[in-house]
Amino acid sequence: MEEMYGIKYSKPEVVLMQETGIGVAEAAARTCYDSFAKSENEAIKYIETHMPDDATCSKINEIEESNLLHDLAWTHFHHSILEHANLSFLVRGTSRGVLQEHARHRIQAISVRSTRYTMSSVINAFVASQTAEEREFFIEKVLSFDMLVTCDEEYNRIEIGAIYDKLKYQSKTLENFNEIAVAKSSLPLLEEFAGDAKALYGALESGKKKRNVGDAFKHIITDNVKVDMVVTFNLRSLKNYLTLRDSGAAYFQIRWLAQEMMRKTPSKYLDLIIKKG
Repeated sequence: MEEMYGIKYSKPEVVLMQETGIGVAEAAARTCYDSFAKSENEAIKYIETHMPDDATCSKINEIEESNLLHDLAWTHFHHSILEHANLSFLVRGTSRGVLQEHARHRIQAISVRSTRYTMSSVINAFVASQTAEEREFFIEKVLSFDMLVTCDEEYNRIEIGAIYDKLKYQSKTLENFNEIAVAKSSLPLLEEFAGDAKALYGALESGKKKRNVGDAFKHIITDNVKVDMVVTFNLRSLKNYLTLRDSGAAYFQIRWLAQEMMRKTPSKYLDLIIKKG
């Protein structure tokens, strides 16, 4: 947790899920120069006279250092060969605001937690709150979801109250609000548990979820809502990302994410993309 501009924020968690190694990048570079025999790595030398078998490919993927890659990266600034190395990170607890920043990085594969299919509990809390006009029930319930990167309860109450107000407005302007908000099989529960927000919420959560609610309600949430994602960069793109985002000029939340990704990136990659000293 860290305070910025008078508000406390949680920081994202990162796990490196997959890495392809730097061996293929060296093989790619030596293919350009036909210089396999000059490698200090025996598995790369093998390619000079043989097509690599499965065992050799495994050894190539285990390579930890490459003099050629280091020279190309830092002496000749020939970075295209770094595109043959890929890393995939699982990110939990960054914000939707960070996604806007990520969109500016052209070469990445990114899969993000969908609001369209993961907002049913928020909508159920609102529908339940309406059975007895209990705004506070909604705020308390959504607070318990820990769905915001902001950590100040007073501030989060304002954020969640704004979500309530948007839904309240929409419920007054849409005659079929409940049909959009909950599954058809759950509609009888609204009468069965009328007047009891807690019981109705429990019944809605236990019943069939209305999965695709996002088209109607995506706009209710803010940039502070937490998202999870898996993002894959090739090493050249990761260099660009870390260079730009581990900067004092970067948006502070994406800077936190870049710093955590850097901490989880093995040194054999960082040595090729981050200048020491």
